[in-house]
Amino acid sequence: MPTPTKGHRLGGSPAHERHILANLATALFQHGRIITTEAKARRLRPVAERLITFAKRGDLHARRHVLTVVTDQGVVHQLFTEIAPEFSERDGGYTRITKIGPRKGDNAAMAVIELVRGEPVAAKPRRRTRRAEARPAAAAAAATATAIAEPEAAPDEAPEAAAPDEAAELDESTEVDDSAEADEADEADDRAEVDDRAEVDDSAEADEADEVDDRAEVDDSAEVDDSAEADDSAEAGVSGGAGDAHPGEAKIVDEADAERDQDA
Repeated sequence: MPTPTKGHRLGGSPAHERHILANLATALFQHGRIITTEAKARRLRPVAERLITFAKRGDLHARRHVLTVVTDQGVVHQLFTEIAPEFSERDGGYTRITKIGPRKGDNAAMAVIELVRGEPVAAKPRRRTRRAEARPAAAAAAATATAIAEPEAAPDEAPEAAAPDEAAELDESTEVDDSAEADEADEADDRAEVDDRAEVDDSAEADEADEVDDRAEVDDSAEVDDSAEADDSAEAGVSGGAGDAHPGEAKIVDEADAERDQDA
């Protein structure tokens, strides 16, 4: 029995489902075609085809295996003696399912499953045989193609002789292109060196300008210091003159007092 598919079973249990499929297979082998629901027909198809494959073997072991599913010995005898020999040249596809529309009672999808009997089958060769047959054909085709190409190539000897000259010209052109690319690379290197030198000169000029600015700042600071010292000395001189003036004022005051005393 094949592995149950996902979803609901046909019966209430796996055993019930096996009995349903066994009865459907027995009816199919006995009558050649039956009408059932589409779901049952799809589930019956692999079971029936597997039983037919066992019947094609024809040995005692295969017969006993089929009897475990189909218990009617008459149907099994019919399967081994009549049905299986008709499918001896067919490797599969022993049944056909045809949809016939919904059922009136419960609107279930109905179908007819039947045995494909009495129809000629064009047996496809195996892959190895097809490859073996294809190889001689391909070899013959290649031989004919070379035989046709050789006479056509004979009068065309001059173009073949000219081919080396064309190859030499191509080599020379590639050498010229390489030399041109080398010259361009050298020019690019020279330009890069000139740019580097210009950058070095600019940096040197910038350093010199910075040094000049530093010197100017030093000179300005020295001048500021000198002017500050001059201002300090001037203030000191002014203060000294004022100190000398105070004794004179004291003398004048004393003289005024003496005159007052005399008058008195």
